[in-house]
Amino acid sequence: MHLSRRQALLGLGGALALPRAVFAASGTTETAGLNPALHSRAMAALAVHRSRVSSGNLIGIVDFAKTSRLPRFHLLNVETGASESLLVAHGKGSDPAHSGWLHRFSNDPGSEASSSGAYLAGALYEGQHGRSRRLIGLDTSNSNAEGRAIVIHGAAYVSPQIAQIQGKVGRSQGCLAVSLDDIDRVLRRLAPGTLIYADRITSS
Repeated sequence: MHLSRRQALLGLGGALALPRAVFAASGTTETAGLNPALHSRAMAALAVHRSRVSSGNLIGIVDFAKTSRLPRFHLLNVETGASESLLVAHGKGSDPAHSGWLHRFSNDPGSEASSSGAYLAGALYEGQHGRSRRLIGLDTSNSNAEGRAIVIHGAAYVSPQIAQIQGKVGRSQGCLAVSLDDIDRVLRRLAPGTLIYADRITSS
C-alpha cells in the first residue's frame, strides 16, 4: 500500500484521475483540511481495490490523526476535488480514557476499537441505530469488519454542540458514527461500492 501518488493515479485511469490543482501546495485537499499524505495513501488504496469499487467518483477518507472535536470524515469527489468534512466518532477501545484522540487500532472481535484500512460501502439496513450502511473490510487490518458489525450509523453523541461543549464527541463500538443531522446525507453519498479509507498518519 505504498504506491506513489503518480502510480496510484495511473492505476486508476482517466475516469478517476484528480485535477492537477488538487495536488498543488494550496490545493483543494489542503484547504479542506485533508492531510496530503493521507490523501495519497487513500488514492493508492483506491487503485489497489479498484476491481471492487463500482462507485468511483467519490471516496470517504477518515483522518484518525485528528481529535474527534474536529471534522475529520472527508467526502471527496475524485473528479472535481470538491470535499465535505464531517464529525465522526472512533471506537471506545481506541480511546479507553476518552481523551478525544485515537490511540490504537484493532481488528479483534470484542475490542470495540476502530480499524484502519480500506472499506467498501455495503448494503443499507435498518438497525438499532436506525438507517445504517454495512462496511466490508478489504485489508488484513480490518478484515473482521463484517463479523464485528462495523457500520456507518448516526448517533446522538456526535454533534457540533457536543464537540464544542466537551471538546470531543462520544465514542462508538468501532463504527463510523456520524451526527444524526448528517447520517442521511452520508448514506446517500456513500452508495454501495464506494471506497472508504481510514488511517492515522502522524508527523515524526
